[in-house]
Amino acid sequence: MRHVPRPAHPGLGYACTLAAAGFFAVNGTVSTLALEAGLPPTRLTALRCLGAAVGLVAVLALVAPGRLRISRREVPFLAVFGVVGVALTQFLYYVAIGRLPVGIALVFEMTAPVLIALYVRVVRREQVRGRLWIALALSLSGLVLVAQVWQGGGSLDAVGVAAALCAAVCLATYYLMGERGTGTRDPVTLTCWSFVAAGAFWSVAAPWWEFDAAVLGERVPVSLGALQLPLWVLVAWIVVLGAIVPFWLSIAALRHLPPTTAGLVATTEPVFASVVAWLWVEQVLTGWQIAGGAVVLLGIALAQTARRAPAPTPLPEVPLALIGVDPSR
Repeated sequence: MRHVPRPAHPGLGYACTLAAAGFFAVNGTVSTLALEAGLPPTRLTALRCLGAAVGLVAVLALVAPGRLRISRREVPFLAVFGVVGVALTQFLYYVAIGRLPVGIALVFEMTAPVLIALYVRVVRREQVRGRLWIALALSLSGLVLVAQVWQGGGSLDAVGVAAALCAAVCLATYYLMGERGTGTRDPVTLTCWSFVAAGAFWSVAAPWWEFDAAVLGERVPVSLGALQLPLWVLVAWIVVLGAIVPFWLSIAALRHLPPTTAGLVATTEPVFASVVAWLWVEQVLTGWQIAGGAVVLLGIALAQTARRAPAPTPLPEVPLALIGVDPSR
């Protein structure tokens, strides 16, 4: 029987992308609360990666078990893809938001599209549109405003900034490798195995059997009046509503929107994240930081469309960043 493609519904695609950005944005504040409760970035990353891996494997095992098969030749690629693109990106993101306002950390991390455009121009020698250089200038200028470098060497924590920029490099690596990986595997399966590789990495770097699970039962303040919740509730949110659900929304959006369009819509995430953090935990940004963030996002938008070839289309949690399917946030 001949396969009839599903009709595209751009409105639904926009709704899915915005919803995913919203979930990722809220996840930034929830993760901040978990970090403030004393859960180290290494442990929080390990829990998120392992939880998402188990969840994604379980779903695929139920609905499409055949898609979980991999060959030995794919293992090295998936290992690097998962460790650098997921495990390290998420860890560095958590280090960053532990020291910086969530929205600011995301602005730094989401410069990944600019790094990708530079990489394909300088290393791959691909032709790019002239707007790349405008995008680079805007991004650098915006970061100067965000950091307010004229205030005695900068108003932001140096370790947090370094972590966010390193996360941008890892995220760019994730998308460049994902661009190659999606040539032979669908984004859902690729994302699933990237989380499995990340979970395996953290099982070695921060062994789960050495973790005192009783800590998850401790009640922690969540900055909503006097309300306190068990830490496991925050971790469950981070795994399910901060990774698995927004990932599926991002993938669903790509059935109705081109990757570049989805990526541009996804740049609303730092805006959402800043608003959520302001309303929830009173993370207030200065006028210069807001202006700088807007300039950086404009640069990212230009960088997204600088490549003449299609933009990368992989997937999950630091960060939605580039295509509407992000892996870090």
